[in-house]
Amino acid sequence: MLDKISVVLIGTSHPGNIGSAARAMKVMGLTNLVLVDPACEIDEKSIALAAGAADIVENARIVNTLDEAVADCGLVIGSSARSRTLEWPQLDPRECGIKTIEETNSHPVAILFGRERTGLTNEELQKCHCHVYIPANPEYSSLNLAMAVQTISYEIRMAHLEAEKYKGETQEVEYPRAKELEMFYEHLEKVTRQTRFINKNHPGMVMNKLRRLFNRARPEQQELNILRGILSSVEKSLASREK
Repeated sequence: MLDKISVVLIGTSHPGNIGSAARAMKVMGLTNLVLVDPACEIDEKSIALAAGAADIVENARIVNTLDEAVADCGLVIGSSARSRTLEWPQLDPRECGIKTIEETNSHPVAILFGRERTGLTNEELQKCHCHVYIPANPEYSSLNLAMAVQTISYEIRMAHLEAEKYKGETQEVEYPRAKELEMFYEHLEKVTRQTRFINKNHPGMVMNKLRRLFNRARPEQQELNILRGILSSVEKSLASREK
C-alpha cells in the first residue's frame, strides 16, 4: 500500500526542507518523493537534515510540471487552507489517511504540498480530487513544510496499520488516472465550445466548476468511458449537420 503513495513537493525553495520532508516520510514508511520545478537544488543541507533518509532524497523524482508528477495517479489530494474562492471537497488529516489507503488497492495516490510561503496555486488545487486541511490552533497556525508532511504521513501510516487487520476484505474500484481525467476535461471543453455552451474566448469559470463537479463525483473508469463516448457522439452529430 505505502509503495503506491507519492509525496509531491511543488516549487520548494529551501534545500533543507526537502531533507526534513524526506525524514518525516521515512519515519512513517513512505519512500516516494517527487519534486516539481524546485526553486533550489538538493545539496549537503538536504542530506544533513534528511538524517537517515538520505536515500529518499537521492532517489527523488524531479519533474517540470505537476501533470508529469501525477499522470499515473487515480487520486490526487492537495494540502490547502480553507480560504479559497472556489470551494472543493475537504478532508481532515485522518480522513485523508483513510481515503489514501483505501484507494491504494487499485491505483497510485499523490499528496501535494505547495511552496513554503504561498502554498498551492488555485490552478494546482483544481487538479486535485479533494483538499486536506490541518486544523491547527487558529491563534498560531504556523506549520512548516516538514511538519505538514509529518502530520499527513502519520495519519496515512495509522490508516495503513488499521487496513492491514482487514487485508483481503476490500473491494477494488478502478478509477481513471490524472492524465485520463485531463484528456476528458480537454474533450469536454472542446465539445462545449463547439455547441457554444461556453464562450471559446472565456471558458474560465464554467470549466473550473465542471472540474469541481467531476472531481467531487469521482467517476469510475467505466463511467468516464461512457462520458467520453457521449462527447464523441455529440461531435459526430455536429459533423453530420455541417455536411
